[in-house]
Amino acid sequence: MSDTAQFRGTGRRKSAVARVYLRSGDGKIVINRRPLDQYVPSEAMRVELQQPLAATDTMGKLDVLILLRGGGLHGQVGAARMGLARALAAFNPEFRSQLRQGGFLTRDSRVKERKKYGQKGARKRFQFSKR
Repeated sequence: MSDTAQFRGTGRRKSAVARVYLRSGDGKIVINRRPLDQYVPSEAMRVELQQPLAATDTMGKLDVLILLRGGGLHGQVGAARMGLARALAAFNPEFRSQLRQGGFLTRDSRVKERKKYGQKGARKRFQFSKR
């Protein structure tokens, strides 16, 4: 990989969208111009985000730049994980089977169900009175 080569991946989860860029480097992860540990306070979520790197044994070999928009923190981490997996698959097509086995390339299609008219919420109804 040349010094200027860059690989891109897009990830989505709930209403969050992540654009992930991979470059050769020393393993820095930057999210919205802030270091990983500053943007993601939870250690469990940091580990979740780095799972594709651990699965492909590229931890500490690539710099990762992530641009996140929309959703909450957990949805953003899920979107970033998927985007990172897609960028790694673009970087080296041999990683694709490993990432597929780990479930990192599968889009989690679960989103919030809309509220329906005549009801209190998506599924909840107003209380029924017989008399």
